[in-house]
Amino acid sequence: MLFKHKDNQKIKLHVDLGDLQNEKEHLISFLQLHLKVAVSEVGDKVAVDAENVPMHELLHAVNKFVYHRDLNATHWVSVEGSTVKINRFKGTDKKKEAHKKEPPHQSATQSWGL
Repeated sequence: MLFKHKDNQKIKLHVDLGDLQNEKEHLISFLQLHLKVAVSEVGDKVAVDAENVPMHELLHAVNKFVYHRDLNATHWVSVEGSTVKINRFKGTDKKKEAHKKEPPHQSATQSWGL
């Protein structure tokens, strides 16, 4: 009985969206569709019942969500305890500066000709 939990306390797995809070509704509907379980919103995280979904299935579903939304170039998924976290790659938050090319220098024949 050491590792048993009480019936009134259900174990929850959480998904931390990080800087993707605007994707919360899309993630909830995606997880409900693919995992076929009730998914709820808890503060800035999304909660899934751990009795019906193993951690590896939740990780796989969140990873699939990141790929389906074309976020895989800027974000990656990790596990921290009972939380699946969507992280942003370092360096992707800055806009890349466009490198302007200088016009080519005139050669000697171009500068002497009319």
